[in-house]
Amino acid sequence: MSVWTVLLAAGSGTRLAQASGGVKKQFLRLAGKPLYWRSLATFAQCPEMAGIVVVFPPDDLDEARAELTALLAKKDPGVAVAVTAGGVRRQDSVANGLAALPAGCRTVLVHDAARPFVDAGLIARVLDALAAGAGAVIPALPVTDTVKEARDGLVVRTLDRKSLAAVQTPQGFDLGLLRRAFAAAGEGCDVTDDASLVEHLGLPVAIVAGSPENRKITNPEDLALLAERAAPAHPVVGYGYDVHRYADPLKPGKQPARPMKLGGYPILGAPEVLAHSDGDVLLHALTDAILGCVAAGDIGTLYPDSNPDFDNMASGVFVSEALILARSKGLTISHVDLTIIAQIPRIHPHAQAIRLNVAALLGLDRSQVNVKATTEEGLGFTGEKKGIKAVAVVTGLRRPVTDPDAPAS
Repeated sequence: MSVWTVLLAAGSGTRLAQASGGVKKQFLRLAGKPLYWRSLATFAQCPEMAGIVVVFPPDDLDEARAELTALLAKKDPGVAVAVTAGGVRRQDSVANGLAALPAGCRTVLVHDAARPFVDAGLIARVLDALAAGAGAVIPALPVTDTVKEARDGLVVRTLDRKSLAAVQTPQGFDLGLLRRAFAAAGEGCDVTDDASLVEHLGLPVAIVAGSPENRKITNPEDLALLAERAAPAHPVVGYGYDVHRYADPLKPGKQPARPMKLGGYPILGAPEVLAHSDGDVLLHALTDAILGCVAAGDIGTLYPDSNPDFDNMASGVFVSEALILARSKGLTISHVDLTIIAQIPRIHPHAQAIRLNVAALLGLDRSQVNVKATTEEGLGFTGEKKGIKAVAVVTGLRRPVTDPDAPAS
């Protein structure tokens, strides 16, 4: 099948006008982009899709075309994209979209941009039914409410909900059949969906399972759906590990020896550590763990020890800078688990002070920070009292940021 989609983004959105500040619903922002882009990106990811015609309101055509061109320049969807103006009625907008299709198109999907949460599975069900021979296909959901026919404020009759279905888009068609249905309908026929035109020809329309998530943004209360879906958070874990050698007081080296700090807390009487910065092994591991949550590299890349500006730098600065960077990328830290590995000094007397210091540095409650210590039973360089290790695990939620250059969701 040579498949194209006509994406209808030409409505006036009068029912939402007051709640949206006059912005037409297809141009409301979702994850920093206009609402119609969400559907465009979803359809573009379907392997069968050759292209998409976006139908905009005539009054907004130039501005909308310019914004779409800018979006396409930043993120190529991988399919052809064309633009045309809509008409007075929905079916007029569809007709204009059909007129913009290329000669090679044989199958068309028609989708309302006001349904931004359409998914690939639903699109595939429509395409599979068309591939199996159906000339027209609609997705639908069973009606669960009791439905009554009413007139002048009175019930006329109760309809059998077993025979009713709530129809969604995308609706799929053999292009030749849909064009024939439009021609037969004439100017006097006014319908709310394209399958109705095929029904007027007396031809069958197949039904596939719709999706409860494929909601339409229509009324002011529907705007809450955009807020909920704008930036779904996902859990992330960052891991950090660092090692520092102890200074040998009998063999002074070229690298400076620093008084030991752990989590920014001075450990009096402990061995000095060799380091370019202040040598806080715990905060160095923590910095790497924070950076790991947002895939931002490591402390050595961002703050190399070859840079003299970082000579004896307080490691809390590294943590703070990493935290600013991570927050700009949507990270909210929920928990920090820190482990110090050393034969000396004894960490237990300082653990709570370190915990409070780290919690304050991160802006967390102390219940969100755990500090523990262990030895390596005399094994390895830590067991031989030659150095100290630290491990940090940071867990949190990362919410996609509003970034016009980010890939389409």
